[in-house]
Amino acid sequence: MPTATISINDPEQVRVLLGAQDQFLRRVRDAIGVQVVLRGDELLLEGTDQQVERGREVIGELQTIIEKTGALKESQVVRTLEQSVFDGGPGDFPIDLFEKAKKVEARTAGQATYVDAIRRHDLVFCSGPAGCGKTYLSVAMALNALRKELVRKIVLVRPAVEAGERLGFLPGDMLAKVNPYLRPLMDALVDMLDFEQVKRYLENDVIEIVPLAFMRGRTLNETFIILDEAQNTTVTQMKMFLTRMGEGSRIVVTGDDTQVDLPSHVTSGIVDAIHRLKHLQGVAVVELTGRDIVRHRLVREIVNAYDDGTKPRRASASTSRRNSTSRRK
Repeated sequence: MPTATISINDPEQVRVLLGAQDQFLRRVRDAIGVQVVLRGDELLLEGTDQQVERGREVIGELQTIIEKTGALKESQVVRTLEQSVFDGGPGDFPIDLFEKAKKVEARTAGQATYVDAIRRHDLVFCSGPAGCGKTYLSVAMALNALRKELVRKIVLVRPAVEAGERLGFLPGDMLAKVNPYLRPLMDALVDMLDFEQVKRYLENDVIEIVPLAFMRGRTLNETFIILDEAQNTTVTQMKMFLTRMGEGSRIVVTGDDTQVDLPSHVTSGIVDAIHRLKHLQGVAVVELTGRDIVRHRLVREIVNAYDDGTKPRRASASTSRRNSTSRRK
């Protein structure tokens, strides 16, 4: 197995680099997957070629910070890990859920770019067609951040907008009424974790699933926040949502601008936000395509059929009259 050695001549720098009770060292190991062992005044790195190289890179950056400031903060370690170079393709960096029975990884180049963007940015917008993994991968990354203690909580959010039909009166309390809108997020959670684990997380408020309207007035610190179906938010709602972001938090916004259920005269919040914010530092925009669809093979063909721009021809007046006459007969 590939190894590398980093020499550190200053004992004080070693103490700062490792952190209290080796907490910084554990973060590096957990985030990269590389084994790091202190032997005297040397750090021994062991793992795959990519893991060792990424470990050398991260530790070098942390040493630079210590040399400049004489100290090292947890936030600086997290930021350095997020900004470390990612050159892999699908499957090169699986999402570690700490669950033996479940392995989640990017299955296309577009999905790999999306996962890497979430790792390296505080705010990520992802647009793409149905079935390309927008929601599923964002939930997996949220669980990954929670298990690695990069965040304390996960908040999953969806606008309660009806998809082209009126549902009318729904029985039950408020949570029961909005449950149909939030169900896809719950499905993703249950697919990745044991149901009892999901139940405990929900009961202890570690994971919260809420309608967008319930977000007003809140400030969420050290939280991984996902806004799903964001094409159905208005500009005002999107601004309200994005400004809930607190210290140590990160946001992923997903949507499909071909499935907007808003009135035709209302601008979609995700389209407007991408236009306004795409050039800001710390913001990433990822566009997935039909090539990234990983559901049933027919889903890709269905999406292509609806996107090819052709419409069924209207029957001519004479054809309509003939059909009407034949029906009367």
